[in-house]
Amino acid sequence: MSITKFSEPSEKTHIIIKGARVHNLKNVHVAIPRNKLVVITGLSGSGKSSLAFDTLFAEGQRRYVESLSSYARQFLGRMNKPDVDNIVGISPAVAIEQKVNSTNPRSTVGTSTEIYDYLKLLFARIGKTYSPVSGDLVKRFRPQDVLDYIHKLEEDTLVNIYAPLKADRFKTTEDMLKILMQQGFSRIKINGELKRMQQFLDELPEKVSGTVLLLIDRITTLKNDEDNDNRIIDSVQTAFFEGGEEIVLEFENEGKPVSKKLNGKFEADGITFEEPSVQLFSFNNPYGACKTCEGFGSVIGIDDDLVIPDKSLSVFDGAIACWKGEKMGEWRENFIKTAIHFDFPVHRSYYDLSEDEKKLLWEGNKKVNGINDFFKYVEGEAYKIQYRVMLSRYRGRTVCPDCKGTRLRKDANYVKISNTSISEIVLMPVSRAKQFFDEIELDSFQKTVAQRILLEIKNRLEFLCDVGLGYLSLNRLSSTLSGGESQRINLATSLGSSLVGSMYILDEPSIGLHSKDTERLIKVLIGLRDLGNTVIVVEHDEEIMQAADEIIDLGPLAGSHGGEIVFQGNHLALETAQGSLTADYLTGRLEIPLPENGARKWRNSIIIKGARQHNLKGIDVAFPLNVLTVVTGMSGSGKSTLVNKILFPALKKMFDGYSEKTGIFDRLEGDYKLIEAVEYINQNPIGKSSRSNPVTYVKAYDEIRTLFASQAISSQRGYKASTFSFNVEGGRCEACEGEGFVTISMQFMADIKMECEACGGKRFKDDVLEATYHDKNIFDILNLTVDDAIDFFGKNAKSSAENKILAKLQPLADVGLGYVKLGQASSTLSGGEAQRIKLASFLTKGTQAQKTLFIFDEPTTGLHFHDINKLLISFQALIAKGHSIVVIEHNTDVIKCADWVIDLGPEGGEKGGNLVFAGTPEALAQDENSVTGKFLKTKFRSLV
Repeated sequence: MSITKFSEPSEKTHIIIKGARVHNLKNVHVAIPRNKLVVITGLSGSGKSSLAFDTLFAEGQRRYVESLSSYARQFLGRMNKPDVDNIVGISPAVAIEQKVNSTNPRSTVGTSTEIYDYLKLLFARIGKTYSPVSGDLVKRFRPQDVLDYIHKLEEDTLVNIYAPLKADRFKTTEDMLKILMQQGFSRIKINGELKRMQQFLDELPEKVSGTVLLLIDRITTLKNDEDNDNRIIDSVQTAFFEGGEEIVLEFENEGKPVSKKLNGKFEADGITFEEPSVQLFSFNNPYGACKTCEGFGSVIGIDDDLVIPDKSLSVFDGAIACWKGEKMGEWRENFIKTAIHFDFPVHRSYYDLSEDEKKLLWEGNKKVNGINDFFKYVEGEAYKIQYRVMLSRYRGRTVCPDCKGTRLRKDANYVKISNTSISEIVLMPVSRAKQFFDEIELDSFQKTVAQRILLEIKNRLEFLCDVGLGYLSLNRLSSTLSGGESQRINLATSLGSSLVGSMYILDEPSIGLHSKDTERLIKVLIGLRDLGNTVIVVEHDEEIMQAADEIIDLGPLAGSHGGEIVFQGNHLALETAQGSLTADYLTGRLEIPLPENGARKWRNSIIIKGARQHNLKGIDVAFPLNVLTVVTGMSGSGKSTLVNKILFPALKKMFDGYSEKTGIFDRLEGDYKLIEAVEYINQNPIGKSSRSNPVTYVKAYDEIRTLFASQAISSQRGYKASTFSFNVEGGRCEACEGEGFVTISMQFMADIKMECEACGGKRFKDDVLEATYHDKNIFDILNLTVDDAIDFFGKNAKSSAENKILAKLQPLADVGLGYVKLGQASSTLSGGEAQRIKLASFLTKGTQAQKTLFIFDEPTTGLHFHDINKLLISFQALIAKGHSIVVIEHNTDVIKCADWVIDLGPEGGEKGGNLVFAGTPEALAQDENSVTGKFLKTKFRSLV
């Protein structure tokens, strides 16, 4: 163990933690230098998050609440102090965790980074409205605009200011003239002749025809005459009022009479437009939101992928899923019988139909009804339960037909800046939006008004590019972001706020980043530090460790065998440290081995043809079966789109008949019938409820409850297995309903969880806790780590019950989760931990499970080098059982162990979406066109 000695750290130079005992921390003492970039590393479960978040951030948050007035504190409740002796030198803390920011269907990248708020303001202030009919600029003439127009005339030009009168304002022309005379007006112009009102009144004809102009004033153009300007402004305002927002100016230009009509209304081509305002561009406001989708960008409609799940079938073979059965099959039979009259190929697969043929199938014609007619019929019968069930089966989220997913009312897009609407900007990748604002051309007035707003927009767009998110669009839903993307958006937002003197605590910001993008992330972290902040990063990435001012390594192992500081110092000192697994892997003393026999050979594959969703450039990709396939490439190159938006939903609909909307592609080919199921294992929580935890997810808790119910004291008291459940009434504490804590709403802060005072956090009633198994009650068992539980039940294995528990717990240890507590709430697990628990649950099912294609989205999230080794062994176990695995991954240790690598790129966003490489890892490392290959090369000694 090597620990760098501090030169008497003080609270001015360091954050000093004494006696930290949260979770598995073993009375840790540590001094963290202020205003430095500090990396906390170590095995998964060694205590990194316990030190950074549960101790340091929790204490910072508690002290902030304590600093508020007693009135404010009554709304915030009471926050428990972390189990630590003392912390001094602590700064205001900002925690940026690797959890998806929002599940709100209205939240987008633009709104969460505040860029959209500034865009709305920008378009409301300097946006110009153009008529969709003629393309002309729509302009409202205000009194100042009229004055500017008059000033452009030659000096000493005589100008008559008229107001066109509308006779319908008065009962008769005589009434109109009398009222105007009473108001002080004296002249009108009818049919080009100027007359006094009294004279016209005396000789009033029976019917007045032609335009009636009321003379408001006669003025002479004078330069730099303030009194004359004020008179013109007053006269123009009067003319607009009397003329119903219209005025007429008459003057002579080069000896010729000129009549100029100016409109005070915001209209053109006979259309009255809405004036730009912040509300007009807000899709969260009923005023600006698209009326069809109410600002969501999508509507509930008939999903064509659900109607035709297997597009390799023909109409004759039953491609249309809803035209099956005795009654509904009549539609299919009718279509087939009638098809001969318009030469429709009923035996040709749906894939091979032309666009016109597909349109005919959906819309029908005069001779036959199509699929749309079928659903109109079903909707008409929706009062019957069976028809409502059928409708729900084929409905899905489809893009709004009116706003095309932009969420705004149509006329909001008539407003443009530099010939670009706000919808066009939010649909651009962030990198192109940044380029647009860098090159934007504005007139002097627009520059003056927009200067401050543009600065904020440019800064925030630049921060998003700096953290490797230039490929996202501002319209992207926050709920569709990965944990790493969400975290980096939070980071970019924090950079935009420009805080100084704060303590930023980040949880693995390199998640989801390609090695090339990590360099830019490091610059951002250093920039945050150089502003005068303390940046503390929980991280496994070697490049970030190298850039750190200080590294704190926890260990030596995980769970109860961790919680100690095994090293503190810089990267150079870490390389020579002893007793640190991190140092062992960094120096090459330990390494993740390559497969012994090299890459497996494969014969069968699933082929996606013509993938065109988002930035994919119509690529054809083969996914081998019965091997480990890794899909890699730069952030934003199209990996998730190809695998999660096309491959998975397309296969899911083949097996289950339902799934989310499938991305755009031509056809699915290959040997997909050789697999029986497809499973997408993402980083979402393992359960929707906080009651979900590892032991319940892998079905081990059922066996544990049965074991406790079989004890002698349980039999005497009549305890059943359900008595030891925290999900149903009986043995659980009803004050906290078996959760062990109560949630307190913090009003204007994140909710906090407090230990239940009734049960002291033990989740069960006192008499239930008296039932023990080898001196441990049910709460003690839930509080064990997976490794400790395996030891405990292994020592006491006397019956099949214990062996069943061990069989279900062992896979959790095999995937590197031996440090996780059995009863740990799912809400406290990271995305990577949740993903590996799902993997463990499949490993428990044994060889009887269906032949499955498993899809993993960055499973190395939160994993130390040592744990990646365990994960790869678990993957091999799945393949040995006959399953297939596709992994989206950036980690070079996983890539080098793959049997097949699919590399997309060459870069992200618009510059991505191409198939750069498909082959073995060794071949990829030698491919000069692949950015991934350059970083992978270092993993093969023979190539370096």
